Amino acid sequence: MQDDIRAGHQQHQQHEARQHHDAEIPAQGAHQHGHGPVGWGMAAKATLHCLTGCAIGEVLGMVIGTALGWGTVPTMALAIALAFFFGYALTLYAVTRAGVSLKAAIGVALAADTLSITVMEIVDNGVLLAVPGAMEAHLSDGLFWGALAFAFAVAFLVTTPVNKWLIGRGKGHAVVHQYHH
Repeated sequence: MQDDIRAGHQQHQQHEARQHHDAEIPAQGAHQHGHGPVGWGMAAKATLHCLTGCAIGEVLGMVIGTALGWGTVPTMALAIALAFFFGYALTLYAVTRAGVSLKAAIGVALAADTLSITVMEIVDNGVLLAVPGAMEAHLSDGLFWGALAFAFAVAFLVTTPVNKWLIGRGKGHAVVHQYHH
């Protein structure tokens, strides 16, 4: 029994050592876990994670603002605030599930997501403003949903290289990646 406990303790220590080692590797520069250059797939996955949180917040904010008959500015402000909230919330959920304290997880989420969400929000809201009638469209209009989907697609394409650059420098989702198992 004691041998089993010792073996379990040794495995836990080895796991902790690997996690510590993996946490240091992204800071070395343009390598993902020390196994070569950061690929577009990893950047796209990080961007999709960001897009998921942003889309939840954006859609919810646009639906609430449009349903309440708000103007463009308050609707966009609500959508942007909710995009940041849900973008950070998804990271907080994943990181705290990995056993990180809430305080530390907040730091991880801010470091991992702020630039990505900011770029995504600037691009997708800029696209929405550029599509004629998109901000005046009602929830039942195809223009509303089509413009929103188009804005997300453009934001994804613009934000993916940003995430690739961040991850390659050990920042952005490279900070979160150590907590994914």
